[in-house]
Amino acid sequence: MTRIIADISVSLDGFVTGPDPGPAGGLGRGGEALHTWAFSEDPEDRRILGEATARSGAVVLGRRLFDVVDGPDGWSDEVGYGAGEAGRPAFVVVTSALPATLRLTGLDWTFVTTGLEDAVAAARERAEEASERSGTELDTVLMGGAATIRSAFEAGLVDVLSLHLAPVVLGAGTPLFTGAAPRTLVQRSVTPTSTATHLTYEVLR
Repeated sequence: MTRIIADISVSLDGFVTGPDPGPAGGLGRGGEALHTWAFSEDPEDRRILGEATARSGAVVLGRRLFDVVDGPDGWSDEVGYGAGEAGRPAFVVVTSALPATLRLTGLDWTFVTTGLEDAVAAARERAEEASERSGTELDTVLMGGAATIRSAFEAGLVDVLSLHLAPVVLGAGTPLFTGAAPRTLVQRSVTPTSTATHLTYEVLR
C-alpha cells in the first residue's frame, strides 16, 4: 500500500510561513526563504526535489493552500509542484465547499468535502492507480498547509515526515506543530545542502 508522506519546508523556529500569509503572498513576509532549496542548483537539492516528485502518485492540500496556488499569483508552468519535472500527480483538496472557479484547469483536481480522512483515502486510491499504471510504487504526499499536515499527523494518518529545514528564523508566522499530542519518530535520513537540511522521519504507530 502506498505510503502517506507529509512533506513541507520549515524554518529553524518551526514556522512554515512568515507573518501575514494570504492569497497574494502565500508564504507571508520573508517566507520565500523557506523554499530557496527548491530553486537551488545544488545537486543534492535537485536530486531530492526530483526524486520526491517522481515518487508522488497523488498530493493532498488544504483549501487555504489551494486558494494560494490557484490564485493569480500562484502556480504556473514554471512554478509549482512538479513544474519542470517528469510529470505531475493528481491533486486532492480538502474543503468544506467547492471553489466557484478554477484557474489551473490543466491539472488533475479532486475536491473532497467530507473531511481529511476521506481526502487522504481518495488520494491514496489515485496514487495506487498511478502505481499500477507506472509499475512503480508511488506515494501519497501531504504538502500542506500546516493545519492539514498537523491534523493528519494527530489522526495517525502519516507514515513518513519529510522536513526541509531552512536556515532562517522567521520569528512569527504559521507554526507547523502547536499543542500536538506527543508522537515518537525514528530518524531515517539527514542530508545537508548549501540551502537546507533535509530530514526524513518514520512515524511510529
